[in-house]
Amino acid sequence: MTKPKVLVARAIFPEVIGKLSQHFDVESNPSDEIWSKPDFIAKLKGKVGVFTTGSERIDAEVLAASPDLKICANMAVGYNNFDVDAMTARGVLGTNAPDVLTETTADFGFALLMATARRVTESEHYLRAGLWTKWSFDMFAGSDIHGSTLGIIGMGRIGQGIARRGAHGFGMKVIYHNRSRLDAATEAECKATYASKEEVLKTSDHVVLVVPYSPQSHHTIGAAEIAMMKPTANLINIARGGIVDDAALAVALKNRQIAAAGLDVFEGEPKLNPALLDVPNVVLTPHIASATIPTRKAMANLAADNLIGYLTKNKPLTPLNPQVIKG
Repeated sequence: MTKPKVLVARAIFPEVIGKLSQHFDVESNPSDEIWSKPDFIAKLKGKVGVFTTGSERIDAEVLAASPDLKICANMAVGYNNFDVDAMTARGVLGTNAPDVLTETTADFGFALLMATARRVTESEHYLRAGLWTKWSFDMFAGSDIHGSTLGIIGMGRIGQGIARRGAHGFGMKVIYHNRSRLDAATEAECKATYASKEEVLKTSDHVVLVVPYSPQSHHTIGAAEIAMMKPTANLINIARGGIVDDAALAVALKNRQIAAAGLDVFEGEPKLNPALLDVPNVVLTPHIASATIPTRKAMANLAADNLIGYLTKNKPLTPLNPQVIKG
């Protein structure tokens, strides 16, 4: 009996390919080539499922050219690479990979906050350049983390993980803004107080962004919002590129409107605004917040299990548009 055909769009763990191959005729991409849109569409011909990593765009054009496609399984919690409305209209299921990366990403968010506040990147570059010749009392003096005010915009699972680390580990005062306020028990667990977005920006020493990307959240932080922040404050973005107006941020950093920023995501990544490379007071990492081997394996396995569950049993684990599931 002929197995259904699925496409794995990027290089992933060989054992995950092996798992999928037990059920499907798998076309993989071990060389990790970045396909053009026409090439991606050509690869999808005859495929009933595709394993994506967040960089492959599933839109109306792709769907129209892929009539056999039934499911797109994203190896990411975010899914702004999916046009979910277009997928739903075509009866194509989308899935993502929530929960399995929460704590790892929260770890990294806090690591980026600490590196930014304590000027780790700046001072390492200084040392590597051979410029350290003597100690001085204010050399790379940064800002305290313990006892400071942590502001979180976007209080989902990852935001809550960062709040717990700040409140319980560093004695920080935690305030947050979210589309909807958390229940009292969760606020108590996180030791977090609800506030307006403006209050979070104006009073926080460290602002961490963990907002899902959507057209509505585009440039949640722009020049006007940065102007509300303390000149001593730090801004951390582990959400998605486009949440911050990177051009406006580069100007603000150059003019020292805020102390520093830490960015793991960028508009148009893997490209980034070159002005960010010209300011010293920014820590830059290439979208690696979930990058530990155990977590990436868990993400890949969940995406694979969604493909297997839906195409063999009509039971995906984490559907984004469950209304398309028949029966």
